[in-house]
Amino acid sequence: MGEVVRDVLEPFTTSVTLRIRYSARQVVNGAEFRPSTIVNKPRVEIGGDDLSTFYTLVMVDPDAPNPSNPSMREYLHWLVTDIPGTTNANFGREILCYEGPRPALGIHRMVFVLFKQLGRQTVFALPEVRQNFNTRSFLTENYLVPVAISYFNCQRETGSGGRRFAS
Repeated sequence: MGEVVRDVLEPFTTSVTLRIRYSARQVVNGAEFRPSTIVNKPRVEIGGDDLSTFYTLVMVDPDAPNPSNPSMREYLHWLVTDIPGTTNANFGREILCYEGPRPALGIHRMVFVLFKQLGRQTVFALPEVRQNFNTRSFLTENYLVPVAISYFNCQRETGSGGRRFAS
């Protein structure tokens, strides 16, 4: 998973379906998207068992402002709470509106994490700023359980090359 789980969360077992789509293109782990194609928020479909289970969705950039020096890790691009299971993010409560990624340097991983909430309106520890968000702290403070994760790579429009990992 492009070291996403290690950088953003502790390992967990996926238990809910998460489908993310920008226009006609589905997000597949490790796929590359350019900023011009992700200006508008994606359609995010949530699986689950029923409408009485609620979820929180976060979208973060663990590589901000630059993968070599991620001093703003994690940058929070989007936060939606109270999404009923079997629906999509439009049915949730948007806490921080979607901000399309615009990386200036390097290749950034854009990570979506879906959490199961204790119940409706149980997420209270909310971020005041987007930079230096901490997904691990957020889930602990709000008693959330990670249930799904997905990510894509993004670099500036004129960037070239793929993400490289040390062996």
